[in-house]
Amino acid sequence: MRNGRVLFIIHDNYQDFNYFPLGVAYLAAVLRDAGADVQVYCQDLYHQSNEELAAYLDDNTFDLIGIGFLAARFKETVEELCRVVTRHKKEAWLVLGGHGPSALPAYMLQRTGADVVAIGDAEQTIVELLHGRISGTPAIGDIRGIAWRRGSEVHHNRPRPAIRNLDSLPLPAWELFPMQDYIGSVHFAGQPENVDRSLALISSRGCVNACSFCHRLESGYRVRSVDNVLDELQLLIERYRIEYFLFLDEMFILNKKRLLEFERKLDQRGMQIRFSCAARVDIIDREVAGILKRCGCRFITFGIESTNDNVLRLMRKNTTLEKNIRAVEAVNEVGGIGLSLNLLWGNVGDTEESLRTNVEFIKRYNNYQQVRTIRPPTPYPGSALYQYAIEQGLLTGPDDFFDRFSNSDRYLVNFTDLPLDRFYQLLLEANRDLILDHYRHTGGDMVEAQRLIREFEDLYNGRNDHFRGARDYTPRQRLQRI
Repeated sequence: MRNGRVLFIIHDNYQDFNYFPLGVAYLAAVLRDAGADVQVYCQDLYHQSNEELAAYLDDNTFDLIGIGFLAARFKETVEELCRVVTRHKKEAWLVLGGHGPSALPAYMLQRTGADVVAIGDAEQTIVELLHGRISGTPAIGDIRGIAWRRGSEVHHNRPRPAIRNLDSLPLPAWELFPMQDYIGSVHFAGQPENVDRSLALISSRGCVNACSFCHRLESGYRVRSVDNVLDELQLLIERYRIEYFLFLDEMFILNKKRLLEFERKLDQRGMQIRFSCAARVDIIDREVAGILKRCGCRFITFGIESTNDNVLRLMRKNTTLEKNIRAVEAVNEVGGIGLSLNLLWGNVGDTEESLRTNVEFIKRYNNYQQVRTIRPPTPYPGSALYQYAIEQGLLTGPDDFFDRFSNSDRYLVNFTDLPLDRFYQLLLEANRDLILDHYRHTGGDMVEAQRLIREFEDLYNGRNDHFRGARDYTPRQRLQRI
């Protein structure tokens, strides 16, 4: 039996900074180990048009074509991309994956003409799909963890259990990607200005919580062994000379014991690294912050989300304002670690007062390594907030969501009692205050600050839906719509 050919299309984000597609790289690795010929088509880096992609597909033949995406990119990019692929894929199966299609598999299959949606962990699924496409074994109806389409009928197979032993997976297949263009494409928060070679990796999957605005592909939290993670870090340093890392884990720190093991084994190997990561506030105290600093952490992201305990309770955050304060104070007391203070406003229970206290919190605890602004929550399909919006008659379903969604910094569903014009007026005033505060404290160019404020004004007024927000905003990274 032949081993098969697989193409992964990394869709365009219409920007000049792009994260390495880590999920696809894991799928490529298991396919490579199964003997498949794997190709990648990086529209994100090179901005090839769909017409160029169509010509490429006409000149080549594949067994599977994979596209992964988030819901936010569906209408903007992916829907038309899938239509192009379905017209030119010949006999290949078009397979969709990621948070976007996994939340609405039947809807996505009908709207895109794709053949399969892989739901959740897909490393085992993708190999079985390739074998099924080539030989008919296993039959598509027997492959767990997928929804699939035959004509107008959509079938849902049994769920596939999450992969518990993450060490059993091969390391990402970096060699199949144009690494020279991904390395350093994004200047991560906390990364020194004179350091260019950076890359993201992941040491765990999942989260211990289930916030209302999150869509969980799998329940539970799974970790790679510390030795397995350090092997990857060492390889990236030796092979690609990586100088700064971003851990993309939703929750890098599980507990103090694991973090101490990470520190000890870094020392045993004589490794010195610098990195950014994310953590829950209820794990952080002064001791943990100190261990992080000794390990090389230069920036940490906290999902603070709100300064109002009632709002935190309603969003099922399982934290409190007191815990938020304790965590950020611990990090700031240790020093040397930048803070990303993520806050939302416009959730169930939010008021003008909660917006004011959110702004005050950021200004009080900000250490100004990143422009911080506040955005409204988006009830993405698959989240409890989406289901709440459906139940309350605030959304009618996926068509309504995608017709109304344009940008995650814009209001989509108003969960407050405020009129929409007042909502945007308050949000603009809050973000103007935060932007000016940042530029004053950092000695930044106030002309640039005013330009950033105008970006928000244009976004809120509907004049520019393509602005990507302030967090990655620099003059060189301003969005260039292709």
